[in-house]
Amino acid sequence: MAKITVSKLKKMKQEGEKIAALTAYDASFSSLFEANGVHVILVGDSLGMVLQGGSDTLAVTNQDIAYHTRCVRAGAANTFVIADMPFMTYSSPMDACRNAADLMRAGANMVKLEGGEWLYQSIEALTQQGIPVCGHLGLTPQSVHVFGGFKIQGRDNEAAQKMIADAKALEAAGAQLLVLECIPSALAKAITEAVSIPTIGIGAGKDCDGQILVMHDLVGISAGYIPKFSKNFLLEAGTMEGAVKKYIDDVQQGQFPSSEHEFN
Repeated sequence: MAKITVSKLKKMKQEGEKIAALTAYDASFSSLFEANGVHVILVGDSLGMVLQGGSDTLAVTNQDIAYHTRCVRAGAANTFVIADMPFMTYSSPMDACRNAADLMRAGANMVKLEGGEWLYQSIEALTQQGIPVCGHLGLTPQSVHVFGGFKIQGRDNEAAQKMIADAKALEAAGAQLLVLECIPSALAKAITEAVSIPTIGIGAGKDCDGQILVMHDLVGISAGYIPKFSKNFLLEAGTMEGAVKKYIDDVQQGQFPSSEHEFN
């Protein structure tokens, strides 16, 4: 496949072409995903739950993410790779730059930070140093203890307006991509229309510019639990390759997510 760049992703938004993204943590799966046309791979701190067996993502270290980023990049030379910045690795602009540099050296094209307008200075510092940034709003798993669990965000008008303002602030700071997780579909649509950067949804409805799933949810091996916003594509497709192809096709044709995967 042709090399995917941040310019390509922005052009896809402008032309209404949906972006298909998946998480991956090793060379075997990243190679499979690239061979079948996945546009973006996220080396997520979700590895703390799906690989390490934790109840949340907080124990994941920058070294963990760097290791898995190197593995993913070894299998996917042309796919756009985003690396999550783990809990408390970007508490200051200086920390953010130092830790992001390690992830970029490991093979990432971009780093992802969870949070709103308070990240402005860190994102500005990262972009000034040549490090592309993806924001993450809505259910931000590193804040699970503040939220009191994995709960839908942005359901009341005040919270929704704050999230739209945060999205605009992240773009103004220099973020070039935005993940929206577990928010009402109408709010995700409003955010997508309010910013010029691509939005990637997970539990955020069909109107985002793209979709992402944790690969374990895609094939139904997430310890017996499949989130409402996910779908076991392996059941229908029968093979790993078929599941990946069907996921990409359904995202690009607007068939996934459907209303049963959305929050109101």
